[in-house]
Amino acid sequence: MLHPQHIPSTLLKHPLLDELKVELEVLRLDQVHETVSGNKFFKLKYNLTEALQQNHRQVLTFGGAYSNHIYATAAAAKLAGLQSIGIIRGEVSDEKNPTLRSAKDAGMILKGLSRELYNDKTHSEFIDQLRQELGEFYLIPEGGTNALAIQGTTEILSHATAHFSHLATPIGTGGTFAGLANSILPQQELLGISALKGEGIQEEMKQLLQTHAIQPQGSLSIWTQYHQGGYAKWTSELIEFIHWFWESFGIPLDPIYTGKMAFACWDLLQKKYFKPGSRVLLIHTGGLQGNLGFTQRTGIELPSP
Repeated sequence: MLHPQHIPSTLLKHPLLDELKVELEVLRLDQVHETVSGNKFFKLKYNLTEALQQNHRQVLTFGGAYSNHIYATAAAAKLAGLQSIGIIRGEVSDEKNPTLRSAKDAGMILKGLSRELYNDKTHSEFIDQLRQELGEFYLIPEGGTNALAIQGTTEILSHATAHFSHLATPIGTGGTFAGLANSILPQQELLGISALKGEGIQEEMKQLLQTHAIQPQGSLSIWTQYHQGGYAKWTSELIEFIHWFWESFGIPLDPIYTGKMAFACWDLLQKKYFKPGSRVLLIHTGGLQGNLGFTQRTGIELPSP
């Protein structure tokens, strides 16, 4: 249903990399598909296939007003010929919101909920109420992470990434981290850069791997000190880094996920975490559609592809 284009990668050139004898490359998942880009492509691929096989006519999912998942689900469902429904945390009446506008243009039905009601999104009684109101649907969880999503993200790595010693990815709901953990090789280390504040992500990822019976061949490390204040929070240092990264390498980043991941890896590079001869791959998980909404909310301009 979703067929990926060739996934390019960009080898970064910088004097510090030469000095430390470290190779740094970016896997551009943001360029995997014209409208369903980044890790969302892989998370949605098998979920939408399953929805069609079960003869569903519509899919329903949850997300915030600027959610990459809402944006991608609307676009992917349209390609699959499915009606999409987005249950949005908060108001949906903001005509200037570029994420919701794009989702609506792709045919998604939007329904806003108060934060209190939104917290019931995993309760079976609440899901039953939605089915009574909206009709039968295939449910995709917030962020898209489930067994089929992990099946998809397991396919991100391939023989073309076998020579890397380290791989780095942002962590949100953990579906991408789990899929990568499922496919890394014995000699590889996977670094997960948490976009959320707190150490709870360590146990969450442990439980996620156990639930899906994932036993990584390589080593895993989760870094929690680069959240920049918490989920969807940012610092001036992060914004400056995103601009510097664009000016230095011509690769746009977002302040929610990929900016924090690249910031963390560059900081680890400066601290000589990566030994000479290391070959490091940064997984660019997309999410660039959110930059327009970030600028709308803050007035801060960000690089765009």
